[in-house]
Amino acid sequence: MTHASTDILIIGAGIAGLAAGCYAQMNGYRTRIFEMHTQPGGLCTAWERQGFIFDGCLHYLFGSGQGQPFNRLWQELGAVQGRAFVHHEELLRVRDTNGRTLIVYSDPDCLEQHLCALSPRDRTLIKKFCAGIRAFTRFDLSLLQQQPKTLMKPLDWARLAKHLLPYACPMATWGNRSAQDFAGEFKDPFLRRAIPQMFAWSSIPVMVGMSLLASMHTHNAGFPVGGSLEFARAIERRYLELGGEIHYGSQVERVLVEDNCAIGVRLYSNEEYRAARVISASDGHNTLFGLLRGQYVNRQIQRYYNGSLPTHAQLQVSLGINRDLSSKPHWVTHLLDKPVQIAGDERDELGIKHYCFDPSLAPPGKSVLMVMLTTHYDYWQRIYGRSLYHAEEIQEAQILVDQLEQIYPGIKADIEVMDVATPLSYERYTGNWQGSSCGWLLTKQTLPLLIRGLPKTLPGLRQFYMVGQWVEPGGSVPVVAMSGRNIIQQICSEDRRSFVTQIAT
Repeated sequence: MTHASTDILIIGAGIAGLAAGCYAQMNGYRTRIFEMHTQPGGLCTAWERQGFIFDGCLHYLFGSGQGQPFNRLWQELGAVQGRAFVHHEELLRVRDTNGRTLIVYSDPDCLEQHLCALSPRDRTLIKKFCAGIRAFTRFDLSLLQQQPKTLMKPLDWARLAKHLLPYACPMATWGNRSAQDFAGEFKDPFLRRAIPQMFAWSSIPVMVGMSLLASMHTHNAGFPVGGSLEFARAIERRYLELGGEIHYGSQVERVLVEDNCAIGVRLYSNEEYRAARVISASDGHNTLFGLLRGQYVNRQIQRYYNGSLPTHAQLQVSLGINRDLSSKPHWVTHLLDKPVQIAGDERDELGIKHYCFDPSLAPPGKSVLMVMLTTHYDYWQRIYGRSLYHAEEIQEAQILVDQLEQIYPGIKADIEVMDVATPLSYERYTGNWQGSSCGWLLTKQTLPLLIRGLPKTLPGLRQFYMVGQWVEPGGSVPVVAMSGRNIIQQICSEDRRSFVTQIAT
């Protein structure tokens, strides 16, 4: 069955797809979104288990502060109106078995004082680091994403260069160092071990971590009360109010192409929908090699998916606890004296986070507790489809629970719900290649690609576009939303229309 043509078809109702739909509707285009799942958000999601809500995405949201970078974007998408945010004074803590603790304060003055107290002999390095955080409190990251690079004119580039000039030295100094690299510069043995964990992953560029702390300090990186799925649903409501149409449980089987021009999509139900343009806001690998059968892939794109860019897969064990943990620090990485074997890897540290700061995520007097670990997709893929897979999920969860028992005595008896998400879970529910939880991982190697982005069109294929985390390395929620916004701005330019936006009421 072939349906009547529309202006734009969008594949995927994640944040990028919803944003593209919203801005298309604002600019007079008729759109349809096709989503394989039964709910919006893609990776920006959460799931409910026996009254507990386990969040699978947001730890903080750039743009939570009124009048600050990215806030206008969320107002246009209707995501922040009437929404409370939790602003933490510390990102997390790193603690060893002797009780030495690194507290990653968002306030650079507090952080500097704390770090110098931990290691006076590293004072010079610490002062440079905290001075960088102070500089980034004035840095507007959203300017790097505000319009498609293909539409930028010489005056636009000049304005961007003028904004970036004061940060050229900090960006050069800290953009090319990972947290692991930075740790190697410390003299204090505890900090050499703790610093790689201070931003939750060791390969993160220090500049990105500094920008996060700077945004937390200015109250522009808060946690949205209600969690990731409620945040995504607010954007879904905005899209529907603008007149958009979403087809849930509708997985696209292929993109229809005639004379090297995208003309629509075919679903697995064999229904066909036609359109003047097609936007893929879904998994990059499936888009290129599945929906388009690999016909529009050049050598550079092939290299990206052959391992030249890193991905990130994780194991998330979520627990519903019959105990109030609100008096405890909300996020602590514990450095272990004796490594523990989990999912084929030895672990020297264990990151534990509770969500008592958002009471909507657990029944009164109870807590959501999570452990998130980097893992290898191949490890889980080899045993998927056999009873061994589920046994392994349970076994790894029990190993983690044994570790938790040492940190929170008696916690085993308080566990009411246990949920395990592996890379195969992410792949199954979102379609993301190799179960990646953020598309391409943001490292010092991929940071330049975050700034300039990857191509949004494919060689030799007209009227087809890609948006989201697979063309915006790092995959942060505001960046992928801007990706959806920018592609509509580009389409408006192609059609010689003025690009307009409006704040949701």
